[in-house]
Amino acid sequence: MTGTALTWQQLRDLKASEFEDAGDKWHEVSGRSDSDRIRVDRAMSAKLRETQESESAEAALGRLQRLSRNFEYLHSECGLIRTTLNGLAADLAEPQRQLKQALEDAASLQLTIHEDGSVSYPAAEVQDLTGEKKQAPGGTVQGSARLPLEPPGFGANGQSPLYPGYSGFKPLNPNAAKAQDVADRIARAVRSAGEIDARYAKTLNGLKAEKGLDVTAATLKDVRGDTADVRHAAGAYLAREIPEDKSPAERKAWWDGLSEEQRQEYLNVAPDLIGNLDGIPSVARDEANRNYLPVLMDDLAREGGDEAKTKLDALRKIEDKLDSPSRPPMFLLGIGDEGNGRAIVAYGNPDTSRNVSAYVPGLGTKLNGDFVDDTMKRALDTAKGAQRYDRSSASIVWLGYDAPQNVDVMSTGDAKRGAPAYNSFMSGLSATNQNADPHVTAIGHSYGSLTVGTAAKESGGIPGVDDVILLGSPGVGVDKAEDLGVGKEHVYVGAADNDPVTKLPSKQQSAAGFAGLLAGGPFGAYIVGDIADQGDDDLYFGKDPASKAFGAQRFEVDDGPRMIMDGGGFDAHSQYFTPEKDQVSADNISRIVSGELNLKTEEYR
Repeated sequence: MTGTALTWQQLRDLKASEFEDAGDKWHEVSGRSDSDRIRVDRAMSAKLRETQESESAEAALGRLQRLSRNFEYLHSECGLIRTTLNGLAADLAEPQRQLKQALEDAASLQLTIHEDGSVSYPAAEVQDLTGEKKQAPGGTVQGSARLPLEPPGFGANGQSPLYPGYSGFKPLNPNAAKAQDVADRIARAVRSAGEIDARYAKTLNGLKAEKGLDVTAATLKDVRGDTADVRHAAGAYLAREIPEDKSPAERKAWWDGLSEEQRQEYLNVAPDLIGNLDGIPSVARDEANRNYLPVLMDDLAREGGDEAKTKLDALRKIEDKLDSPSRPPMFLLGIGDEGNGRAIVAYGNPDTSRNVSAYVPGLGTKLNGDFVDDTMKRALDTAKGAQRYDRSSASIVWLGYDAPQNVDVMSTGDAKRGAPAYNSFMSGLSATNQNADPHVTAIGHSYGSLTVGTAAKESGGIPGVDDVILLGSPGVGVDKAEDLGVGKEHVYVGAADNDPVTKLPSKQQSAAGFAGLLAGGPFGAYIVGDIADQGDDDLYFGKDPASKAFGAQRFEVDDGPRMIMDGGGFDAHSQYFTPEKDQVSADNISRIVSGELNLKTEEYR
């Protein structure tokens, strides 16, 4: 970290523990600063607000707020310095190991390493093709550029061009190749260490503050830039330890084994690596995603374009909700901009609640304003309803996949891609829930019911699930409720009579319905009445879950407005969760989620 070229001697003698020790000292400063900030906010400022009302008190509060910002800035920046130093120590370990191995090999081969990194090798006795023994001289090689060895051959008058006096093939010293290999390894190790050193030096130089700096709100916002720089420099060091290829239960064990300082390092510097990782406790995921949210929004703002703006507007709405108190409390368990956008939101803590539901939305869902205003509200209404029966209940909306955006492109592909991700998330819930035997409900609405059904068909089924609710389903990919892996008595179906999605004809029927095709495919067939009233149990993705043949428990829901006659469009498809529009359905869903199974039932189709 001197700013000059790193030598192999410096790399050899490097003591990584010195960087780690320095990082620990910076961490102590960071911790004290945070403690001082809390003392200022909770003891001094709060007490002053409670007891004093005057201009002088307001002025004092202003100075205390400035002091609090200073402590917050110190806490953040000193923590970043610690992470940078730890990352430097970790990243230099590999090139140092490579160098030391090269030096050990040089000693065993009796090679000499010079100050500039060149390597000398001794002479050796060799035998040419005629069997004559000859002395191949020693030499010195540089590791910075490999010198090509000429192929053995004859010089003028049968003389070796490099070794006059030798006839026939020139004698090659076997030590030369060994020395070249060692020299190259030394050069590569030093070059790698130098690049690492330069990268971290640039990052540390960026963590300097001017003397007498007044820490403003804008300065605190700039901490995000410093965090991004540290994340760039130390990203490999942080990612290296994360067991991404392990099960959610193993990730939970890894997280539990970290010190509090190590956890905070990940949450503050690399929240994107933790926030979407199944098996990490919900409180930690929430903190990570709240930290990552402004970074993701900045990225989308720089990206530009209509799609990025749609996602950005939705994330801003989510941020507004996070900043407002909610009951039950809101947990942000996942965010992302891949595909149509990702968002996983819980109402109530799914780790401490005895009853947990995870709802998969369907057709037309993406990360936009409607998702925040409508889809998230469904999870909130379910949580509120379930808590009326058991306060220890939480409800999640899981947008962890790309749902089809219209019926014309609807196939099983999105469900097949989403099912493994959903099962991983549910396995994570099983790993982090603190109850001995939590009651877990999988909810699939619309196309999301096919995703749930596909997840249930995977080996082992949906981890930890006790009950399955299917709402407004076009079919779930199985013909019997018992095929969903929880027993048919634990599969519940809500299907409004005027919900067009629950009456989508099978693909074969749709293809056969000429009038329906003229009117617009499967929905056209429904509208003109070719198929909607024929009493067939087959839907677009298999047997109708609301049919007697399927064998699930069908609960009562409101019929909803008719698509054409009442001008309801798709309203009947979207009101299952909403107590203001369908109190009976919303209450039945809440009862199932809470384990209170005194349902209002409905006849099969």
